Amino acid sequence: METKPNSLDHYKLELSVKAKNGVNFIAAASVVWTLITIIWTLSFRTYDKCVLTFIVGGVMLPLAWVFSKVFNTHWVVPNNPLESLGLWLNFAQLFYFPILIFVLLRSPENFVFVYVVITGAHFFPYAWYYNTKVYAIMAGVISVGGMFLALYIKGESQLFYIPAFMVVSLIVTAVGVYAAYQKSLKLYQG
Repeated sequence: METKPNSLDHYKLELSVKAKNGVNFIAAASVVWTLITIIWTLSFRTYDKCVLTFIVGGVMLPLAWVFSKVFNTHWVVPNNPLESLGLWLNFAQLFYFPILIFVLLRSPENFVFVYVVITGAHFFPYAWYYNTKVYAIMAGVISVGGMFLALYIKGESQLFYIPAFMVVSLIVTAVGVYAAYQKSLKLYQG
């Protein structure tokens, strides 16, 4: 794919390379969801696990910043008109949080499943943003896989399998987006 300066494809390729397809966010999410998995193995009330899950989610952005230093990714790509779109896409999932609060109050045993679906589904537009199919595929795998797992689980003591599935899915996503970054880098340098 040859890109011309100031073309849409050029801007997307630049974001893919400089942000490394958001691998820092995926790595941070892997840590957060590992902590959430641990929470769901504890013998607390389900409602309390839901509240702790919300609290742990608060470390996502600071962890993404730390991983941006580890992976040397850019949070800001100056002069790229698509740069701010990534932030908008990320914050879009916050508008689904009323669903989470509703589930927390009415059906806390379904909370972690709904959170997995929201998180997984919000990956879908990043397939276009970074021009990598990995995000689209994993959005479907996470959402549908989480649903089947939730339907299969026999009791609340097994709910930790859902966030554990998310951790595995995020690791697969991280490997996939990093491999896609390597391909983008060759195009960008070529």
